Amino acid sequence: MKVRVGYGLGNLRPLDGAGLGRLAEAIERHGFDSLWLSERVSGPAPDPLLGLTYAAARTSRIKLGTSVSVLPGRSPALVAKEWATLDVLSGGRALPSFGLGIVHALEQQAFGVARADRASMFDEALPLVRRFWSEDAVDHEGTWYRYARMSVLPKPAHPLDVWLGGRAPSELRRVGRLGDGWLASFTTPGQCAAGRAIVEEAAAAAGRTVDPEHFGAMVLYTHGPVPDPVRDLIAARNPGAAVDDLVARGWPGVRELCERYVAAGFSKLVLVPLAEPPDWDDELAAGAAHVLPIQT
Repeated sequence: MKVRVGYGLGNLRPLDGAGLGRLAEAIERHGFDSLWLSERVSGPAPDPLLGLTYAAARTSRIKLGTSVSVLPGRSPALVAKEWATLDVLSGGRALPSFGLGIVHALEQQAFGVARADRASMFDEALPLVRRFWSEDAVDHEGTWYRYARMSVLPKPAHPLDVWLGGRAPSELRRVGRLGDGWLASFTTPGQCAAGRAIVEEAAAAAGRTVDPEHFGAMVLYTHGPVPDPVRDLIAARNPGAAVDDLVARGWPGVRELCERYVAAGFSKLVLVPLAEPPDWDDELAAGAAHVLPIQT
């Protein structure tokens, strides 16, 4: 199993253009695999596609992923266009990851989709995005979308794998039916192992397989106490989960938690600091020294 370690910004305050560029360059320089940007319309983090495009212009190797971007409420044709463009401009480094969107009134308002409709819309939209990437003209008459000989260019530089987020059983079954990988967040190593079994069972039932190396986890960490807002968020997102199973403390703790995810069969790890470090280059250098030895 090939272990890869990337970095995610989560919902930290936005960096200016120079700061984001330097961060992306440092992630690449220190040997990390990828940069991941989350989507929060009502939060300070930059728009993930625009941020990743900027990072692509400052780097040449790291993969560029979302953790995750919301699909329901967006035009499948425009989503296909955006991701294909990023993949072409970056030389084939785009790694799209989609989700339904968090349960948050402001976020749901931004996308204009009723909560009850999100799953149905997602299930119709994702296959359409894939068709736009591979077909010259798409005809479709569905519940949410209608297209007649619709063409989307450019095509991606390479066939794009689509990873999905989520943790509920219905979301895990969707990964098995429609996704190429699962990116878990706020999910303990034990829950990841159990969730992977659900994904693989659903994939088998649909006559599919998910690459065994396409299971990833967001690894939250801090160098100090876990802030109360994070504890509250964990209680809301994963009731009953122990904080120590979701947040690593200090670099030895980060290494240990990463190894627990690897033991659960998860080989794509995304380190997410809970607070912006005083100096990103120092932080990445220390992270590389402590964690990258597990990267293969």
